[in-house]
Amino acid sequence: MTDELERRLADAVPHGASVDLHHLRTTLARRAAKDGLLDVAYGTYDSPLGPLTVFVTRRGLVRLSYPGEPVDEQLNQLAALISPRVMAAPDRTDEVRRQLDAYFGGSRRAFELPIDWRLVRGFASNVLRATARIPFGSVSSYREVAIQAGSPNAYRAAGNALGSNPVPIVVPCHRVLHAGGGLGGYTGGLDRKRFLLRLEGVLEA
Repeated sequence: MTDELERRLADAVPHGASVDLHHLRTTLARRAAKDGLLDVAYGTYDSPLGPLTVFVTRRGLVRLSYPGEPVDEQLNQLAALISPRVMAAPDRTDEVRRQLDAYFGGSRRAFELPIDWRLVRGFASNVLRATARIPFGSVSSYREVAIQAGSPNAYRAAGNALGSNPVPIVVPCHRVLHAGGGLGGYTGGLDRKRFLLRLEGVLEA
């Protein structure tokens, strides 16, 4: 939606005149937000784990994605499940990015961000809400998370829910391990899981 709007506006500029698309994008996003026409805003955050894409709604952080997850697919999902009024508006993600800076810099142990849970339902929602309560520097197991979510024997389903976590890092699915101490899986890849666990002092550097 944003790219098409920008293209049309750029086409409206007289031939030979220059147009600053970054300024145009920022102006459009601010006007859309002011007029109540922006339901999902997104921007990029340069993390030690690579560039992350941050998506926020009026309710809070709705998605945080690692590199390699196609942004177009995520935009389509958000348009279908939340609202088609999606636009690049990095300044709307500033608080998320500030808290991520502090976390990666070692000065934040807990995120204080509202979460928009609309991309998860049912048991998966219960699993992720239980995971959100695992404190910094601690770990849990798939079975323990399943118990907390109300289905003690559904630890494999808990693993699937964790694998589809739309807000990794903030909802710390990296803190969930196999009962025997194995790392288990991770959507962002095991190298990123190890990095986060080392950052939090769970694994030795």
